[in-house]
Amino acid sequence: MRNYLFILLFVLPLASFGQNDALAKTYFDEGKYDKALRIYQTLYDKNPRRLDIFKALVATHQQLENYETAGTLLAGRAEAYGPYPQLSVDIGYNFELQNRPEEAKAFYQLAVDELALQPNYARFIGDTFDRYGLLEWAVKSYEKGMELNPNADFYLQLSRIYGELQNYEKMFDAYLNLMESKPGYGSYTKRSLTQFITEDPANQANVVFRKTLIKRIQQDPNLMYNELLSWLYVQQKEFRKSFNQEKAIYKRKGETLEHLSLLAGITEEEGEYDISLEILEYIIANSAILEEQLDAEEKRLGVIVKTVSDLKKVNQEFDKVFEKYGLSTRTYALQIAYNDFIAFKQQQPETAILNLKVLADTDLNRFEKARVRMKLADILVYTQKFNQALIYYSQIQKQVQGNILAQEARFKVARTSYFKGDFKWSQIQLDVLKKSTSQLIANDAMELSLLISDNSVEDSTQTALRKFAKADLLSLQNKNNEAVRLLSEILENHKGEAIEDEALLRRAKLYTALGVYEKAEADYKTIIALFKEDILADDAYFLLGQLYEKQLALPEKAKEFYEQIVFNFSDSIYFVDARKRYRSLRGDTIN
Repeated sequence: MRNYLFILLFVLPLASFGQNDALAKTYFDEGKYDKALRIYQTLYDKNPRRLDIFKALVATHQQLENYETAGTLLAGRAEAYGPYPQLSVDIGYNFELQNRPEEAKAFYQLAVDELALQPNYARFIGDTFDRYGLLEWAVKSYEKGMELNPNADFYLQLSRIYGELQNYEKMFDAYLNLMESKPGYGSYTKRSLTQFITEDPANQANVVFRKTLIKRIQQDPNLMYNELLSWLYVQQKEFRKSFNQEKAIYKRKGETLEHLSLLAGITEEEGEYDISLEILEYIIANSAILEEQLDAEEKRLGVIVKTVSDLKKVNQEFDKVFEKYGLSTRTYALQIAYNDFIAFKQQQPETAILNLKVLADTDLNRFEKARVRMKLADILVYTQKFNQALIYYSQIQKQVQGNILAQEARFKVARTSYFKGDFKWSQIQLDVLKKSTSQLIANDAMELSLLISDNSVEDSTQTALRKFAKADLLSLQNKNNEAVRLLSEILENHKGEAIEDEALLRRAKLYTALGVYEKAEADYKTIIALFKEDILADDAYFLLGQLYEKQLALPEKAKEFYEQIVFNFSDSIYFVDARKRYRSLRGDTIN
């Protein structure tokens, strides 16, 4: 009992102290400085050694323009505990607030000079200057600290401060020095650089960074600089220059072609198919690893399927690959790709189904079998053999439990049930998938779940939803004109119902795919006009921006709609892309 009372007597004052501290901070943040001052003064009187309370008390007096009182407190601190460099900065800043620059400068210089005796204080002094927004003095402190102590490394702080000062040359030098001293900061550096680097090669920061890299490449054989130059060219969409850099890196390093493979993917996404094919062909010709060659061949064939309209020529390309590598378990992924082509491009799904059934019975591991069965089930859905498809999807879930393939199969069970009109079973699957470890699957599950639930309340027979599911299936089957007609029927017969905005969005996407851009534009604008407070508003703003930018070549209009996402939909899944496009179209750098 005695121990319990002792603990209470010790803990309760601490808890009270902490609560008062938090209340004072709240008052300070709200600009209620008189109230904050009373609490901080009481806390300071009880515990004058607490540095954080002392600093808060001084800052509150400064907000109230009680500069003499703040100065007296600072001088008293120096007398009681001895002067230390950060305190010199605090005293100098108090003079700065009184518009007494000469006295302020004297104390700032005193703090920096103190580093000659105590170089380990460089971080604290620099951070104090930085906190007060005295960036030039912060730079002096960090640089002098590194000069006096070769083991000190303040490149991280310097790179950020030079960026704020828009001293690009020194900023890039600091970032490069940071990467040299701490290679693990590569990703951080690239993320930071995107605040300054734009798609425009003539942008000032781009020009300075390119010159800095080239200068370093000439002076130092470190491949890090070539890799960053390649990265810069990608940001500027100068993919051939990036390809040349990556080839030079591979010739010197000779370790992996992984960066070239990533570049091939980027160029394909950007629609630069010729360069993508060149890169993939380079990988095939230079790799000594069969799996790497096969992966590049699969990607190359994927680009060819996407870009070559002569199906006979595409078939010949597949034949060449199988003649070179053979039909075996090692080429199973290529065989999946080939049967996808047969089913969806050549419109021979039955042939593809037979081929994949044979492939599924070969000596593949369980993950490979799962991928074969996934494609087989996808084609069965395409041919509306839903029950057979559901069997295969269910087998996959059992085969590879816990793997992302199992989650993908579960989602496809939900989607297939949706196509069938079995919305209850679909919803059960989707409820599980909302917690998927794959963000993409979780988002798709949430979207389909909301579609079903939102359109099952008002319409108990789910008439409109059934038509909508049929339109989605037609779209999957690449019967876009039929899907548009069915969506138009829904919009005519179910006006004012919950499904209206969904139908408009789907139809707009299909019009875009069909090249009927004016009608797509009209549907997106209708969503914005009638449903701007609803869940699909950000979809309409972003996709209309994309339409203006990519299909209609109206960048100013595109910028207007991206801007809506940036300023009004910060929680949108489109926010990051919209901000990037907005910045690019605006043509300036946002720090």
